[in-house]
This record gives sequence, structure tokens and C-alpha cells, in this order.
Amino acid sequence: MEKGVQRWIVDISKWNPSSNDFSFALSLLPQTHHPSITRFVKMEDRKRALVSLLLQYALVHEVLGIRYSDTVINRTLEGKPFLERGGFSFDIPNFNFNVSHHGDYVAIASEPLCLVGLDIVNFTIPEKETVQEYIQNFSSCFSSLEWDRIITAGSNEDVLTEFYRYWCLKEAYVKAIGSGLGYGLQNVEFHHINWTNISVKVDGVTNPRWRFWLFDLGKGHSVSIARGHPRSAVESYKRSLKRTEFDEEEYNVGLHLPNPRFAFKTVEELISVVHKALCS
Repeated sequence: MEKGVQRWIVDISKWNPSSNDFSFALSLLPQTHHPSITRFVKMEDRKRALVSLLLQYALVHEVLGIRYSDTVINRTLEGKPFLERGGFSFDIPNFNFNVSHHGDYVAIASEPLCLVGLDIVNFTIPEKETVQEYIQNFSSCFSSLEWDRIITAGSNEDVLTEFYRYWCLKEAYVKAIGSGLGYGLQNVEFHHINWTNISVKVDGVTNPRWRFWLFDLGKGHSVSIARGHPRSAVESYKRSLKRTEFDEEEYNVGLHLPNPRFAFKTVEELISVVHKALCS
């Protein structure tokens, strides 16, 4: 099952395509996805949206070996991407993936059995706001314990870092279960020891069937991974999964699979994978 655990990341600041290069990369994706990319005005936003989809199609092809023409990726009503299974049968019991982009990075993570959530944060604030003014806008999204740790973290830089780390973990959890923006983030409380041994309480109850990781990417970015039980998924996302129930032994195998470091990919590598898959 370890093949189903993938972590890929792209630094889009290193990709400066000509208009022809961008158009070629866009042409590799199904027409149904084009509006989700071209709706953006700024090229940086278009790049993030394009690379996010290239990552999805390249990873599905590399891990599952499905023909490109048979690969259909959709989104739930809440916006979580998923692979339409059709009549395919995989050795991987519950393959699912999640994507995220912020700042310079776009990433994808996949799991063979557990739910996976992924979030990237770039430690920035709007130019006309102080750190305190900015984080105050989100105070209702944190428990009293989390908020106290944020505002007492130290310098403005420490406060902002603490804020974004908690935010990153909350987003990874919400994205893993497939929930929309209306999810009560204040009901998801994180505990940690120097940002390791991370655990979660949901509605005040510790949930040992989840694991979390937080990594520093450099350049003021962090990324988090959430891995948890499929029965926690919202109904719309459960319907995209092959299985949501596992016996304790089988589930623990999936929960405790190694969590690898992110493999850095270039956009050119992704284009090559998708182009070859398209031509095969």
C-alpha cells in the first residue's frame, strides 16, 4: 500500500512560461477544466490552478497506471477533488488525494486507505493591516487555548507563525473530511509538543484515529498533512470512496504507514508525464 502514499510539490516561482508554453500545458488537460484556470486574471493564479491539475493527473497516472483517456477527476459540491472510479479495480483499497496552493508552492498528497488533507500557508498579511489587526479577523476560528497560545507567542513574527501553523492544521483536517468553508473551525482544537506529536480534539473529544504532520518549506511557507478515518468524511465525499469501514487492524496499518517528505517536481516534469500519458 505504500505506493499510494505520495507527496509531490512544485515551486511555481521557478516556472515562467511564455504564452505558447502555457497554452501547450493547458491543452494537455481536459476541456472541462479550462474555465477553472482561465477565469483568473493574474498569471500567478492561473499558474497555481494549472499546476494543481497537472499534479492530479500526473499522480493518478503514475500511481494507478490508469490510461489518461480513462481518467476523470471531478469535485464534490464542497469543492474536494476526487477520482471517478468507474469500473476500475485497484490494489489500493481507498485511493484518495488532496491538493493545495499558496504563495510559491503547489502540492498534492495521496493516501491508499485513510482520508488525506493537505494545506499550504504563506506567512503574509495585507499591507495595510498590522499582525494583530489581521489575526483578529479570524479569532472566532480558534479555541480559547489555541488563541491564548497565538497571542502570547512573542514577537509579531512569532505570533504570525503560530497563527498560520494552527490555521494550516485546521484547514488540512477540514479538507480531509471534504467539508466546505462553513465548518466550525473553533470546534477543531490542536495539541502538540513543539509542533510534533500533533493530536486533535473535535467537539472536545480527542480523536486517536487521526495523525498530523507540519513541515517548514522555507521562504515563509509551511505545509500540513492530515491522515484520518474515512468514516469522518462528509456524505458527499464518502460517496466518492470505495470503502469507509475497516476493521481495527487493517485501519491501523493505513494510519501508521510512513509519511514521506515531499518530492520536489518541476512543471516540465509534470508536463512530460501528462503528455506521455495522453499519447499512449
